[in-house]
Amino acid sequence: MHLVPQLFFIVLFAVAVWLFTKNILQIRRNIFSGMPENLSDNSSLRWKNVLLLALGQKKMFSNKLVAVMHFVIYAGFIIINAEVVEIVLDGILGTHRLFFPFLGGLYSFLINFFEILAIGVIIVCVAFLSRRNVLKLKRFISKDLDGWPRSDANYILIAEIILMSLFLTMNATDRALQLQGSEHYHATGSFLFSGLLAPIFSNVPTSTLIIIERACWWIHITGILAFLNYLPYSKHLHIMLAFPNAYYARLPVLGKMSNMVNVQNEVKYIMQPELAPTGDAPQMKFGAKDVTDLSWKNLLDAYSCTECGRCSAACPATITGKLLSPRKIMMDTRDRLTEVGKNIAENGEFKPDGKTLLNNYITVEELHACTTCNACVQECPVSISPLDIIIQLRRSLIMEDSNAPQEWNAMFSNIENNFAPWKFSPEDRDKWTEEM
Repeated sequence: MHLVPQLFFIVLFAVAVWLFTKNILQIRRNIFSGMPENLSDNSSLRWKNVLLLALGQKKMFSNKLVAVMHFVIYAGFIIINAEVVEIVLDGILGTHRLFFPFLGGLYSFLINFFEILAIGVIIVCVAFLSRRNVLKLKRFISKDLDGWPRSDANYILIAEIILMSLFLTMNATDRALQLQGSEHYHATGSFLFSGLLAPIFSNVPTSTLIIIERACWWIHITGILAFLNYLPYSKHLHIMLAFPNAYYARLPVLGKMSNMVNVQNEVKYIMQPELAPTGDAPQMKFGAKDVTDLSWKNLLDAYSCTECGRCSAACPATITGKLLSPRKIMMDTRDRLTEVGKNIAENGEFKPDGKTLLNNYITVEELHACTTCNACVQECPVSISPLDIIIQLRRSLIMEDSNAPQEWNAMFSNIENNFAPWKFSPEDRDKWTEEM
């Protein structure tokens, strides 16, 4: 009789892992459809970023209360899921509390610690739901989050409350069964919170208790496997991608922009015509028009975005009512990348669909509103740079489409003809000194 649920669990677990692996490989392929970029230098500083920014959530602590609350959820998710290892092994091997005979008193300590975290996660999730839906903080009611993004955040918080409640109920009924001397239920001792709940079930028949305990066990692990496969479709993928994103963060000083090699070459050929290539030179591309023109790091940024809105809350363009929202830039990039990925999966290669990230997802007005102040980059807790995507799209807009405000075009013309922003030829530039 025990073999049937054991086989069912093995199949369930195998299917869940297979689906998750398939989706993660799809996301990996989407990310690496971007342009190459070498970010492997200074590994010691990069590992420091992983420890401080991803693991330690350093940037979150600008608001200490919220940071502590977020850390409780984060620690709960990471640490409590260590207990999932035992659940999975129990399901595969047909055992119950496999680690208890080996860990003894340490086992009870660990479960008590997990229960403390579970209570903390429930309290914090309720608080975060209140912030989003009752207090309605400004960055959580922005139109950027209309529709699925707002629901996504609520679904995750509700799911975590349910999973933690199932975990505590499972432990409580387990303890009640121990007290009744039920077979297969090890006498682990009383757990901290579930031990307080166990007396509620003292008069419940053993058969009913087993049904409740087993139901909580199955719903709990099935919920975790479902959550695992929900991650690739959710902003909560940042739980995993925050770590590589912190490691591969761009290390130059904030505000430093990379030069465009094609532009440098054009200037070099003007100054030294003999270096210009002969024959039919390959067509040069300036900036980025679609997601595949961005670097793989830009695309990793898009998948790592937590949609927390700290970037937009700090953006002077957003604050003053402009159309630009750095959070929307990242969400639009991820949406377009997902669409391009599906196109490639269906056709074996990308078939033009008449759309581009520039214009169809991100508008000219949004790009022109950016002041390149770096506030969004500074505020992001997981080392994302909406600014770099904006700059790449704006370069394409201006250098490929010649689409710039009239004031900019006058400056560009002066730079092209006079090698300076001013409307004076190089020969006349120092004439003002003659009047001195």
